[in-house]
Amino acid sequence: MALRIRHNKVPSPPNCPLTACMALLRGAWAPNIIWYLSVQARRFGELRVDMPKISARVLSARLRELEDNGVVSRRVMPTSPPSVEYDLTELGHELVPAIQAIVRVGLKLKLRGSEHETPRRRSSPRSAIRGAAPAAMADDA
Repeated sequence: MALRIRHNKVPSPPNCPLTACMALLRGAWAPNIIWYLSVQARRFGELRVDMPKISARVLSARLRELEDNGVVSRRVMPTSPPSVEYDLTELGHELVPAIQAIVRVGLKLKLRGSEHETPRRRSSPRSAIRGAAPAAMADDA
């Protein structure tokens, strides 16, 4: 006999604000970009140094998405050659506490994971031979 589906007693939020907020953070590297822009404006090259594993193509795409969503502002500096600085908008600054909370939870999970790990013994290929006693293996060496 199948269980009957119970209806949720909580009404659905209009245009789900959680989904709207998470859409701003979607895509790889978006939270990292917001993190690094949270203290001061950064140039493209500085962000590449901050996040060495991100490619220039992906960084450009994420910055463009964040700019289109109103999270990041882009300012062309009147220098020769011209440079561009990225900064968080007011909306971007509102996301920083949420990202900081996620970081705190991540650190706790990382600590919890390291507490549950058991130290592993390194085994040499010689000790993997079945039936051989460790003392007998040492005599062969």
